[in-house]
Amino acid sequence: MLAFHYDHLTLALPPGHRFPQSKYQMLRERVEREPGVMRPRVAEAAGIEALALVHTPDYIDAVMHGTLSAAAQREIGFPWGPALPRRSLCSVGATIAAARAALEEGVAASLAGGTHHAYADKGSGFCVFNDVAVAARLMQADWHRRHPGRPGLRVLVVDLDVHQGNGTASIFQDDDSVFTFSVHGEKNFPFRKEASDLDVGLPDACGDAVYLDALQTALAEVWRRLADRPPGLAFYLAGADPHEGDRLGRLKLSADGLLRRDRMVLDALVERRIPVALSMAGGYGEDLAVTVEVQMRTLGAAAQAWARWRDSSPRDT
Repeated sequence: MLAFHYDHLTLALPPGHRFPQSKYQMLRERVEREPGVMRPRVAEAAGIEALALVHTPDYIDAVMHGTLSAAAQREIGFPWGPALPRRSLCSVGATIAAARAALEEGVAASLAGGTHHAYADKGSGFCVFNDVAVAARLMQADWHRRHPGRPGLRVLVVDLDVHQGNGTASIFQDDDSVFTFSVHGEKNFPFRKEASDLDVGLPDACGDAVYLDALQTALAEVWRRLADRPPGLAFYLAGADPHEGDRLGRLKLSADGLLRRDRMVLDALVERRIPVALSMAGGYGEDLAVTVEVQMRTLGAAAQAWARWRDSSPRDT
């Protein structure tokens, strides 16, 4: 029999909420119509204990009980409402589920997530809680419990949303156990960047050739820096917002360029046997159907990467 029990790429769905006419809902409906080798699974909402691994108690309490100041709500970008805490916990829960599946199966994805502008003590840029940071800390804590006395789990964050992941960079500054890497529009939001372990800022109107060359060079630098202690888990924020049709992206990547981007990242991770959990992150196309198509192609690349991981896994008879 096979040594592995899985036969589909796991997609973690946020539980119990839908976003009518949003790209998330459109993407979910598309996956449900055309699952292919993808297996959607509804995740559990994150618990407060998981959030507390990253976020401050006062901030968690303010979100959960609706006591965010007017200024804090403006920085997040939308007002507090009764659905906000549940929706935020569900999004984090999907990324946690994807991370756990990735550690078992090699490659997995969340149909939400990528809320990388959230800091430990505040939200920003339509991000309430930082899903990748919470999932990373929880996976590290789980690893420590299962493997006492062994080196901890090192995590790599590959953030290719068009906006720099300032919250993630801030949370993990001076933390050698998490390597943060971001390729983004230099002049785009956030206008005050934080220092990731490796940042690549690109000019407005950057196209496929310049972007992919910069990414290839930067990935080589990532592997050089991590050679002495390779990561045991990666998070890949596969934003669709560098696309040429995005309202907020300001870059000019084609759909084919974005697919080449995804394959470059995923091939490198699979080749090095680094499990990876994808998040869909940003995407704000003039035509949301185009954004959904870009993200479906990203999921297709993930499915191909998962198949290569599966086919190269040891087998028992």
